[in-house]
Amino acid sequence: MKHSRFARNIWLGIENLLLHKLRTFLTMLGVVFGVGSVVAMLSVGEGASKEALEQIKKIGSNNIIISSMKSDDETSSSTVFTRISIYGLKYDDYLRASESIANVKQAVPAKIINKDARFGTRMMELRVVGTTHKWFEMLDRDLIAGRTLMARDGESMANVVVLTEFGARKILATGRSVGETIRIGDNYFTIVGIVKSEGGMAGNIQMPDEQTDAYIPLEVARNYFGDKTRKRTAGSWISEMVELHKMIVQVDDLENVVSTAKSLETMLERFHDKKDYQLSVPLALLRQAEASKRTFNIVLGSIAAISLLVGGIGIMNIMLASVTERTREIGIRRAIGAKRSQIISQFIIETIVLSTVGGFIGIAIGIAIPWLITYFTAMPTVVTMTSIVLSVGISIGVGIIFGLYPAVRAANVDPIIALRHE
Repeated sequence: MKHSRFARNIWLGIENLLLHKLRTFLTMLGVVFGVGSVVAMLSVGEGASKEALEQIKKIGSNNIIISSMKSDDETSSSTVFTRISIYGLKYDDYLRASESIANVKQAVPAKIINKDARFGTRMMELRVVGTTHKWFEMLDRDLIAGRTLMARDGESMANVVVLTEFGARKILATGRSVGETIRIGDNYFTIVGIVKSEGGMAGNIQMPDEQTDAYIPLEVARNYFGDKTRKRTAGSWISEMVELHKMIVQVDDLENVVSTAKSLETMLERFHDKKDYQLSVPLALLRQAEASKRTFNIVLGSIAAISLLVGGIGIMNIMLASVTERTREIGIRRAIGAKRSQIISQFIIETIVLSTVGGFIGIAIGIAIPWLITYFTAMPTVVTMTSIVLSVGISIGVGIIFGLYPAVRAANVDPIIALRHE
């Protein structure tokens, strides 16, 4: 009985709203745009944040990146012809980090040299990365063909190289890739594998790998290229001596990342006379990005909520006008026995129907807008179920909150006065 009465009240509410179709439609627009903007804005914010977070996670949340860099003194005097700039990480730093720092699971060193590579008549500059097999354990990259470096490659001083997909396509062109021999600098290497590479920036941290990487055993890189490099810039020669250009340290647990980073900083300060290194913690950047995401969502949600507030005010305004128009109807219903609660429920149902229908239309628009943004701009957007559920809840809440006062005002109309109303 109650269900049939409730259904009848809903149908009666729809009929009353349809009596003034244009007015109902215009009133509904406030909720439509408000809900649509909530879904669309949260989707854009979620997409942007997700892309940034995924980039940071590709570095490894448990990893700490330490890079060699010139100190201020080295930078100011490096253009002197006779000067050799000696700076950066040492092999001993790698050993100390691996064996002496608590909570370090493993560490991997990297020596980086730019060298021209040649295959047949094709030539390009590669970023040669001398490292160990652990590099591919710390940086999870898709293996496209062959294999990655192995421990025995360094032990046997094997002339093997792992190329990135980008580099392989550029220099090999129609070659067979795995098994081919390419010349890097003055030495020949056999290609044993091809991997994907990320490159670029994740927040303010440079990705450890690049698209033009060529990975060879660290021992081979030291033997062929040494620690000293000489290059010509701005009409003068610059000589540099750097043992290791980069080191990635993997921590055993996320909870220990920050404390381990401090220990590494202390160790480096003790054994380096100058600040010729840079320490980057992806986890700190990840947490900062997550905090920024929350702030971003709150700001966007607040802006969209203003639209819903305007829509709610419009609903209240139209329902107050409806109460005035239907004063005589209210008086008749009260005279034949209708209770105040029934009058209140009737008007509340009408506002909920108005806001809910507007909410669902707004959700459809809110889903369509991110799709169009992604389609035309290639900007990632993510429509989450949370934003949809939140929008539905808000639209129903708007109907209840802004319809309550007009409903109570209608229920409090004196039946005798209402019957005399023209």
